[in-house]
Amino acid sequence: MAGIHRVTEPTVDVLRILLDSRDPVWGLKIVDATGRKAGSIYPILGRLEEAGWISGEWESDDARTGARRRLYRLTAAGATEAPQVVATFDARTTRPALGTA
Repeated sequence: MAGIHRVTEPTVDVLRILLDSRDPVWGLKIVDATGRKAGSIYPILGRLEEAGWISGEWESDDARTGARRRLYRLTAAGATEAPQVVATFDARTTRPALGTA
């Protein structure tokens, strides 16, 4: 499995959505849930898929109308690595409030 070289806040947002979901999540739902632009979320999904942390597949529901959706889910490797990456990011970005000891 390839590592993730750049862990940004949007990457952590995507990982949180996938960690919180038992079912596959389609890309636009991730865009909506994070409040970020599709132009930043879809490249993140591509990098995570390339790294082997998520798998994506096209929806096969022929009865549903509208455009096909690409569904994403964490792989076993992603389910192991993602919580650690999120926790490390949170620890790095959390600063104690001034005046607390």
